[in-house]
Amino acid sequence: MSERFIAVDWGSTHLRAWLYRDGECIAQQQQPLGVSRLTDVSPREVFEQYIAPWRQQAQTPVVMAGMIGSDAGWLPVPYLPCPVALHQLSARLSEVAEQVWIVPGLMQQANGHHSVMRGEETQLLGAMALAPASCYVMPGTHSKWVRTANDAVQQFATAMTGELHHLLMSQSLIGKGLPAQQENAGAFQEGLQSGLDSPSLVTRLFDARAGRLLGHLPAAHVSEWLSGLLIGAEVAAMLAEHPVTEIALVGSESLCRRYRQALDMKGVAAHEVAGDTAFLHGIRRIIDARS
Repeated sequence: MSERFIAVDWGSTHLRAWLYRDGECIAQQQQPLGVSRLTDVSPREVFEQYIAPWRQQAQTPVVMAGMIGSDAGWLPVPYLPCPVALHQLSARLSEVAEQVWIVPGLMQQANGHHSVMRGEETQLLGAMALAPASCYVMPGTHSKWVRTANDAVQQFATAMTGELHHLLMSQSLIGKGLPAQQENAGAFQEGLQSGLDSPSLVTRLFDARAGRLLGHLPAAHVSEWLSGLLIGAEVAAMLAEHPVTEIALVGSESLCRRYRQALDMKGVAAHEVAGDTAFLHGIRRIIDARS
């Protein structure tokens, strides 16, 4: 294992970094400097200001993953086509400065389905070592459902569940004129059941507005009901296409809890791996493979 390295998760909205020495994290930071927010400064300049001071004369290796490898980032790093064994990631890094690398993303092109990921491949590399499974679900803005076999990613699909929730609440009639939203388990459960029963969504989305107008759904609970509807529809649709009996969830505790509830209702066993834990273990595996 490298005695000292830096792991960087550089997405669309934030940059997060961890400095490791002798297997222990000794410093970390988060900056609101994702690639979509860099209007007057380049990724290299951000790197020099925030990451380079940790490096000690440029000898500390740095591995970065996420949207920093997109066409909006530092360098467009080619996708690896699936199926792919994730141990290949360490040999397919793109070097952007001395001992500074970006991890390639993955792409799926099969049976008329097209999808890509950046950042999740590094989480998967870690999760596959920490919690071996044949199916991983990675909740988020763009949720990923990943099939694995023989230490390789065979195929994956994307559901824009998180982004749809944001757009419907912020840009559509559903969210117009609402008060501050509150968490509510009952509203989420009711929406979840609706989504599981009607995964097509099209005929149920307007219920979020009509239910409020007719007094069935409290205005402060619309977000919770809609979250349940979207997650339930996602889970029902994905399981209908590829039935499984067990899943590993990789992500934040709060999101995984919501997906676990949906999976429980479908009779699917689930266990969880924290997203950051999986990501950092994936980076460590990449670093070790290059040592």
